[in-house]
Amino acid sequence: MSGFGWKEPRFPTVEPSTLDILRFTLAGVVLLPLAVFLSVCARLSAASRMRRLAALRLLGLSRKGVQRVNAAETVAAALMGAVVGLGAYWVVNQSVSRVGLPGFKWYPEDGSLSFRTLLICLVGCPTLAWFVGRASARKAAANPLAVRRSAVEKAPRLWGLLPLVPGTGIVIAYCVAGASGHVPTDTSFSAILMPLAVVLVGAGLVLSLPILSRLLARRVARATSSLSLGLAMRRNEMEPGGALRVATGLVLLVYAASLTQGVLIELDQVSKNTAPVQLYTMTLDGMSREKEEAVTKVSGVRGHAVLAESWTDPEGQERPQSIRAVIATCDQLRKMASVVKNCVEGRPARLMIREFAYDEFSRPGKSYPFRLRNSEGKSRFVAVRVPTSTIQYHDDTPAQIPGSGTVLLPPSMFPAGFRPVGRAALALVSSSAPEAVRSVLEGIAGVDPTIEVETDGLDATALQQITVIKTLLAVGMILGLIIGLAAYLVAATDRAVERRPQVTALSLLGARPRTLRTVQVAQVVLPLVVGLVLAVVTGKMAESSYLVTGGGAVFWDGDGLPLLLVSAVGVVVVAALGSLPLIGRRIDPELIRRD
Repeated sequence: MSGFGWKEPRFPTVEPSTLDILRFTLAGVVLLPLAVFLSVCARLSAASRMRRLAALRLLGLSRKGVQRVNAAETVAAALMGAVVGLGAYWVVNQSVSRVGLPGFKWYPEDGSLSFRTLLICLVGCPTLAWFVGRASARKAAANPLAVRRSAVEKAPRLWGLLPLVPGTGIVIAYCVAGASGHVPTDTSFSAILMPLAVVLVGAGLVLSLPILSRLLARRVARATSSLSLGLAMRRNEMEPGGALRVATGLVLLVYAASLTQGVLIELDQVSKNTAPVQLYTMTLDGMSREKEEAVTKVSGVRGHAVLAESWTDPEGQERPQSIRAVIATCDQLRKMASVVKNCVEGRPARLMIREFAYDEFSRPGKSYPFRLRNSEGKSRFVAVRVPTSTIQYHDDTPAQIPGSGTVLLPPSMFPAGFRPVGRAALALVSSSAPEAVRSVLEGIAGVDPTIEVETDGLDATALQQITVIKTLLAVGMILGLIIGLAAYLVAATDRAVERRPQVTALSLLGARPRTLRTVQVAQVVLPLVVGLVLAVVTGKMAESSYLVTGGGAVFWDGDGLPLLLVSAVGVVVVAALGSLPLIGRRIDPELIRRD
């Protein structure tokens, strides 16, 4: 919240250190699938476009001319896409900012793009497209005959495994260190090495997928006796780069999802209260009786009581004697504590807590004054004598709400309309679950947003930051999922269009549509399964190594593994179903003659 006249708020919504983690995670969740999507789009209709450019080269156009033609087409498409994308962002920002996201709201002006960002999008994207267009046309310009005759694709080099080996080695080393109890203490070194390992593993997944797909396809083709599987594997063996285009986006999405799970676990350890209950205390000074009653009825509150101290003369003796008191009924006390024995309704008693130091001033028979005040401002004193009866007490808070020797006073001991003043506070207890804590804090703010609430064992600011971060990560995961699926659909459709002459030839040779669909599904599913297995394994190792270097108590996350496996299986099912319609029913011999 910012005041009038200030350009920025006094306290940031998210701490800079946490914001760096969020940026790095969103870069992996969104930018990696986006890079794959852009590379896929850059190769749309690559085969037919390369043949067209090769034809221009054979007709006499120079090498640079061929590259300029392709670059100009790419720049025009990139410029149009940048304009459409900026317009779509403006519409989304204007609409979503007025509704807000769970736990996160902003003004439309806060989400507006700066002039520098607009300049980067409108100039940087076409500039990048220019170099990409020139580079992609280099093959057709240098060797047009090989392109026109559909030369066999070169086998992928083993150097593609180079990033995966050191990246996996780093994360394995951190996992072994965590399992053996030798947790690294040099956080500055880990802060550099851990992101480097994550990037190396992600790049290694992309570059090693064609190599592993080709190797596996060759082994399966030699061992299988199935016609459909043999055709599919031989095609993957001859064109391993197709697997890279189709499966990479979904593989990186599963890998990034595992890393996101690790980030959420690490951030949750920072703000989570380890006790089963959460204590809230707020001073009664300035809080009306109506607000006090409203706060105790907030959703999620399990129990409440008033904590007070006896009155002492500030100008009296050097060490004034006072006692603490809990003003509550036995029923209220039982709702706040797990152990309450020998409590008699309407009778004062001392609370005895095992293994806790006893209040030296709480001696039976001694009398202490309590200063009271009503809503009209009238004050009076009530003397309270320390009783001899005791109550066995224990609650689930780490420090215990009252100390041992604290006197339980029934509300009926005080005149109607009067409350203790001075060091008097209202104590609430709820479950420590983040949802319950958030509900109680929002309820208190709904009664009076100016009430200062102290949360024992919990950083309320960190809890709010976790809510914002979870919302942003959820949005990033949704964007990554959309981009990954879009990259898959575009790549799979484009690959099917490029393979129409081969599919037509097989149809004319007698292959049934069912066989062709089986071939198509196998071509997509096999490299995808290989990539997803690698993504799940390396993703969990990277997640565990991140937790080991994070300094928290949790190193291994078994709860998120079933969801990750279900997501991976769902990705395979979607990819298989999406491949079925790509084989058309109509046979067009013109495709072969034209080719």
